[in-house]
Amino acid sequence: MIEGIRSAEGIKAAVIASRWNEYVVNMLVEGAKRAFRMAGGTVPEIIWVPGTWEIPIAARSAALADYDVIVCVGCILEGATIHAQQLSNSVAAALSELALSTGKPITWGILTCSTQDEAIERAGMKLGNKGEEAANAAIEMASVVRQVGP
Repeated sequence: MIEGIRSAEGIKAAVIASRWNEYVVNMLVEGAKRAFRMAGGTVPEIIWVPGTWEIPIAARSAALADYDVIVCVGCILEGATIHAQQLSNSVAAALSELALSTGKPITWGILTCSTQDEAIERAGMKLGNKGEEAANAAIEMASVVRQVGP
């Protein structure tokens, strides 16, 4: 049986973080950093990008630069148009394709919320920290990928 191990020892990690809704995203970044420290790893490299749309290209650069795992964090708030849904769907598809094409764990810590209050709750105030959860998933998946092989 193959099962992921929650040890970040020896993992070279990048966190791609959107500056849009930076107050919330900072909490997600702190959660991701905490996850790596708690799992015995080093603090990941934080790569800031202007917005969520720019996360996939930075994630691709990180994957090609030999990071073992990439944790993506951001915050998309719904507005009066379908822009947020389109953005979320496009970025999710790009990150999924990137993970499959590179064989690198790329995890989703991008909040898609209706309000700023909902985002704050999911960034550590009430409902856990989605950045920390995404980092824990990346740590575990690094172990799975190592065990299974290419």
